[in-house]
Amino acid sequence: MTMDKEKVNSTEEQTEVPAEKTELESLREELENLQKAKDELYDKYLRTLAEYDNFRKRSQREKDAIYGDATVDTVKKLLPVLDNFERALNYECKDEEFKKGIALIQNTLTEVFDNIGVKEIPAMDEQFDPNLHEAVMHIDNPAYGENIVTDVYRKGYMLGDKVIRHTMVIVAN
Repeated sequence: MTMDKEKVNSTEEQTEVPAEKTELESLREELENLQKAKDELYDKYLRTLAEYDNFRKRSQREKDAIYGDATVDTVKKLLPVLDNFERALNYECKDEEFKKGIALIQNTLTEVFDNIGVKEIPAMDEQFDPNLHEAVMHIDNPAYGENIVTDVYRKGYMLGDKVIRHTMVIVAN
């Protein structure tokens, strides 16, 4: 009878080993599934993080562009006022105090433009550049070199690298 008990015990051990293996295999399979799910969620997290970063950068670029465009539009509308102040200063005036007041207003407007980054485009005696200048007349004058600006009809202005208004010029030769 002891032999029978040993057979039964060995049979139980044999049946228990496969049961342990299946439980171990199911745990491994569950671990693999959880690992895959974690990897998928981590990948999704990284993609969402990258999308958010791109959105933030795109929003900032759009905001900067809107500010720049609004500034350019405002300056374009104020440039005729500055031109009129310059014309007013070129006329003869008997009242020096009035002329001084006009000059102060012009200087204030010019300072405001300087503070926001608006600069006058240099033109007189410069090489003609179609990106900065608008030629309204061409003259032959041996005193000047090839494509040299000889006179300025209307000043041009830039904001950073962007031309707000081209300088209207006369070009020699």
